[in-house]
This record gives sequence, structure tokens and C-alpha cells, in this order.
Amino acid sequence: MRLQNKIAIVTGAASGIGKATAARFRAEGATVIAADVNEGEGVVRADAGSEEDVRGLVERAVAEHGGLDVFYANAGVSGGLASIFEQSPEDWQEILRVNLIGPFLAIRHAAPAMKARGRGSIICTASVAGIRAGAGGPAYSASKAGVINLVTVAATQLGGSNIRVNAICPGLIETGMTKPVYEWARAAGKEDRLGHLNPLKRGGLPEEIAAAALFLASDESSYVNGHALVVDGGLSISHPYNHQEYGRTAV
Repeated sequence: MRLQNKIAIVTGAASGIGKATAARFRAEGATVIAADVNEGEGVVRADAGSEEDVRGLVERAVAEHGGLDVFYANAGVSGGLASIFEQSPEDWQEILRVNLIGPFLAIRHAAPAMKARGRGSIICTASVAGIRAGAGGPAYSASKAGVINLVTVAATQLGGSNIRVNAICPGLIETGMTKPVYEWARAAGKEDRLGHLNPLKRGGLPEEIAAAALFLASDESSYVNGHALVVDGGLSISHPYNHQEYGRTAV
């Protein structure tokens, strides 16, 4: 019961990482307000990029449960893999609204509620695409790079409040967002190629990101702040290379 008596909000909770995290938080004793722009069992409808909706989630946590301890700003959109020259300014605005302004709104409204309790943990979903090129479309990658920087700035500006702000950078995870990639690979008989660039040679599961979120939400990470935790099977530790030409690849 690592989150016993804690109140948490999880966005993007109708599927994928958010759904797995909400379930894990509940299993560890937290009272969870699960939110998503899409409908789902036990899910409150809310747009993570809308200030009115985010404010409403925090107000609900305070009014119904007495406060807020954890806010996991997980909701996001991919925007596809179109190039810089194919995406419109409107595409960028929508992707940044959800992926970057959403976490900003979570921090803006969650922090004051957490300050009243003298503690708190804010977690934002970034991505390995925010670390280097090649893992997502241009607007998506830029938005996730912004999230990584946002948590460092927020952690600094919340100094002395005992409110921690961290990010998780998933690699390839099987979710609704990556469903087309997985379906294409399976239909083409290339499922074994999914995640082949990382040392573990596989894609990840939503539950593996949920475990990282649990760590950051719990008191076990009480000295972790302003950090971007990479959970990608080792994908981002190396530049791509030919395993056969690089030397021995297995013991």
C-alpha cells in the first residue's frame, strides 16, 4: 500500500499508460480521479489541454477528497509522423496544447492544492522523442522536449515547497497511440522487429510505465526532483548501429 491515504489525478486514463497507472495507484491504496477526453469505465471526462477542465479536476479532488497528493499529467497525442513541411501551424498548436500546455496546466493548478498539504508529486509523461530525433514526429518530439525542460523549471520554481516535479520518458510502448505500428508489424509478420533497436529487443508494456509512475508518486522517490526518468529498454543509451558489425551481441 505504497500510496495509502493519497489522493491522485491521472489524465489520459481511458486507455494505455494512463489506464494501467490508475489501476496500479488504486491497487497501492490511492484514491484516484481518472480523467480522459474519451469515455471509459470509471473515467471523468476532461480535456487535459483545457484550463477549465484541469482546474475542475483539482477542485474536485479538494472538495470530494480533502486535497491532492499526486497529479500524473499523462494525456497526449502523437500527431503522426508527417514531416515539418507537411504539418500545418494548426497541427502544431493542437499537439502542443495537449502535450505541453496540458502538463503546464497540471503544475499550475495542482501545486497550490498540494502546498496546502505540505507535500506533493507531479509527474508528466515526456518521451524518448524529446531526447533525440527519430522517435516521433516533429511537433510531438518538440512538445516532449518541452515537457522535459518544463519539469526542471517547475521543480526549481517550487523550491522549498516539498512538491516534486518529474517526467517519465517512455520508449516504444504498446498503447492506443502506437496501435497502428503494432498492427502493421503483426500483419506484415514483423512483430519481432518491434523494439529491436533497444538492448532488450522488445517493446514495453503500459504496466512497466505505471511502475515507474508509482515510484515517482510514492515516498520512495522523496529525493528525486526535476528528473526525466527514461523507461525505454535502453534505446536512448546509444546511437543506432549494426549489431552484426559492432562486435559480439550476446554472451
